[in-house]
Amino acid sequence: MTNRPTDRKLVAELLAKYDRPGPRYTSYPTAIEFDDSMNAPVYETILANANKKADEPLSVYMHLPFCEERCLFCGCHVIISPHKEKAVPYIDMIEKEIDMLAARLPDRRTISQLHLGGGTPTYQTPKQLDRLMTRFFSYFQRTSNAELAIEVDPRVTSAEHIDVLADHGFNRISLGVQDFTPEVQVAINRVQSVKQTQDIIDHARRRSFTGVNVDLIYGLPHQRTDTFETTVNTVIDMGADRSAVYSFAFVPWIRGHQRKLMEDNLPDPATKFELFGLVRERFLAAGYEPIGMDHFAKQEDELSKAKRDGTLRRNFQGYAVIPAEDVIGLGISAIGDIGGAYVQNNKKLSTYGEALNRDELPIEKGLALTEDDKLRRVVIHEFMCNFRIDRRAIESRFGLNFDEAFPEDLTRLEDHAKNGMVTIDQDEIRATPEGELFIRNLAMCFDVYWREKHEGKGKDIFSKTV
Repeated sequence: MTNRPTDRKLVAELLAKYDRPGPRYTSYPTAIEFDDSMNAPVYETILANANKKADEPLSVYMHLPFCEERCLFCGCHVIISPHKEKAVPYIDMIEKEIDMLAARLPDRRTISQLHLGGGTPTYQTPKQLDRLMTRFFSYFQRTSNAELAIEVDPRVTSAEHIDVLADHGFNRISLGVQDFTPEVQVAINRVQSVKQTQDIIDHARRRSFTGVNVDLIYGLPHQRTDTFETTVNTVIDMGADRSAVYSFAFVPWIRGHQRKLMEDNLPDPATKFELFGLVRERFLAAGYEPIGMDHFAKQEDELSKAKRDGTLRRNFQGYAVIPAEDVIGLGISAIGDIGGAYVQNNKKLSTYGEALNRDELPIEKGLALTEDDKLRRVVIHEFMCNFRIDRRAIESRFGLNFDEAFPEDLTRLEDHAKNGMVTIDQDEIRATPEGELFIRNLAMCFDVYWREKHEGKGKDIFSKTV
């Protein structure tokens, strides 16, 4: 097993040294590069071409944006309403979009991945979810090993929700926790008990869900290392297969609701670094494998196996084992990745509905990738997922000389190599155990958009790498 740094103090020292703003690389180029040259007519052409690949499965992301109340840490695109009836028209809208996409993909109706995200997908009633999934699966069929996942809020999720999802073949569930400490929960307006969370996990297990993920966030108001360690130990004791541990991005100038948080209550930078250090220490001690920059998975989990095999992948749904080449986005703000282009739906509910009423695909913006974009996307994602780049494989796949294609990128990497973060040889580039902590920093060396447009002024655009 790799001899990784696990001591929380050492990790905190490293984090303090290399923390800086930078992209998370759920896509490359990142969404900040999208523009309105991507529109409905262009997307029609993309879908027509995608339909020709009839034997290839699709991945689908469905955005269900409603929440009963706002969590003050949230950075997602959500609609807040305590009145459930207000979400009923949205079901009609998204079903209309499903109909439209199915009509444009008559020969390509198999999926290997479906992810319901939000918002809070279980804000919808069990009957609404059943109706929506029945409509979707009337068109699209699952592969035998399809991954069907949903994000849930334990506070509003019932056993009936789980039963409906299980009946439709869902096998993965992700639960938002953030922190079990009462003082933190009150500050972020997200009060939920350990029992609420455990009950949902237990029922999902009974209904044959094979993957349970728990989300945590470090850097929240009132967090301390002793109390957050209790939260991490609780999650481990719950038997979570995976945990995603995110850094809190305090950006009140972007997310106005965060102004309700008292900045003085946030942990100072040194404490925040130590919070992540303890997370890493505890999960690794419990036998979890670090996945990418901020995930941990049990050794027997599919993500860990894929990482060991060098087959781990990353898309808008996160780290994945069996993603399709093309991703379809459904619902407001959803992003698709199809036919060499990123396509994002309208973010505003009224505009989304108006487009559908015109029988027009509800596209707001996107980006058609250049050949250089496609090359760099592969290189960056290999680094982000597997902590290594096989130079010879890239040369063979793209018909190029790696050194000639990436002269400035390699020069930037050399600086990290001098600091012991990466090793560079003729056949591969590999993050060191210390460098794994800063894989975003290393990947940024290959990001031409970053260095030409954002370097030195990214603090108001991107979160810090830690």
